[in-house]
Amino acid sequence: MTEAEIAKLASWLAKAGLEGKMETLLLEGFCSRAAAAGLPLLRVILFIDTLHPIHEGRAFRWEREKPEATLTEYGRTSEGEAAERWRTSPFFRMLTEGESVLRRRVPAEGDLEFPMFAEYREASITDFLAIINRFAEDGAIGEMDCVYSAWTTDRPEGFTEEEIGALKRLAPFLGLAMKSASLARIAATLVETYLGRDAGRRVLRGRIERGVADRIKTVLWFSDLRNYTRISETAPPEEIIPLLNDYADAVVSSIHEHDGDVLKLIGDGVLAIFPAEERSRACAAALDAAGAAQEAVAALNARRFESGLPATEMYLGLHLGEVFYGNIGSKERLDFTVVGPAVNEVSRIAAMCRSVDQPILVSAAFAASVADNRRAFASVGRFALRGVGKPQELFTLDLLA
Repeated sequence: MTEAEIAKLASWLAKAGLEGKMETLLLEGFCSRAAAAGLPLLRVILFIDTLHPIHEGRAFRWEREKPEATLTEYGRTSEGEAAERWRTSPFFRMLTEGESVLRRRVPAEGDLEFPMFAEYREASITDFLAIINRFAEDGAIGEMDCVYSAWTTDRPEGFTEEEIGALKRLAPFLGLAMKSASLARIAATLVETYLGRDAGRRVLRGRIERGVADRIKTVLWFSDLRNYTRISETAPPEEIIPLLNDYADAVVSSIHEHDGDVLKLIGDGVLAIFPAEERSRACAAALDAAGAAQEAVAALNARRFESGLPATEMYLGLHLGEVFYGNIGSKERLDFTVVGPAVNEVSRIAAMCRSVDQPILVSAAFAASVADNRRAFASVGRFALRGVGKPQELFTLDLLA
């Protein structure tokens, strides 16, 4: 590659990074341009750790004969087969020995230095170059402290020294663009994980000023677990967090699958909303989520009973009302949530499940907004809810209807 071609590629990476291109497009664009400029690339793999509750990192792969780069999200590499593959990789050795560049020819026969080279030999790969572009301590986030890249060719004579020099010069530009894209993705993951999907997206779009809130009419969901206090007092302490995680997974997944947004996890309680312009659609979605959650909890209880672990059930209140939806808090600590009398009412409705021995209770406003003949409800009576001015008529699902 000439100096002009290297400069042109570096300029393209800077522009693409500033534009916010996805990682697969960055890798695909870079590799196709580098190959057109004469670099004899066969396969390129780039990976970077991330900050995610499930995935440890993301790997991106480009192959000369394929039209698009691909993405794979990988789990923890601290145990099992993943840990063994990692410990026998060139990158692990480089980290252990403090190296940033490792170049190895892949012999056509004989012993192989790394187990992964067996696949390379079958693919007629002749040369392998690994590069680690490290971040400074202040630039790291969690385990995301560098960008790893592996470059291979099937040209019989391998890479030239000039080509290796070009890759070493260009890898930091590619790494910087990849880091930029990864940071944007991490920001989205964090706000959606801790604030909820819709609230997280609103914050990233700039809704971060204190006191800025929208007045919306929405379906409100408040659920908690039956006899959680007794379970938490009698079960071993090390079982409480797994129990909460198990039931939260069953409930939250059901809400998300039916277009709801979870705003709060309050101990064993879940506060969620189902926003929709058509109230009947939002109510139907909430009821579908409730049915899915009951099924998920029943399946979970069967597994927990089989393992000799404590199990419980879900109590659920559903309501339709007006709330303020936005940022509330101090100058230093904000929360994106819903506030208003309707929020208090839905929590009181859920609490009434214990008194009337029903797993689900809905308000009159909710029941009236369900499409005709879509569901059948049975009144359980009128009740004075604590902190609510007027008695409320509550309904449950009429299973005999």
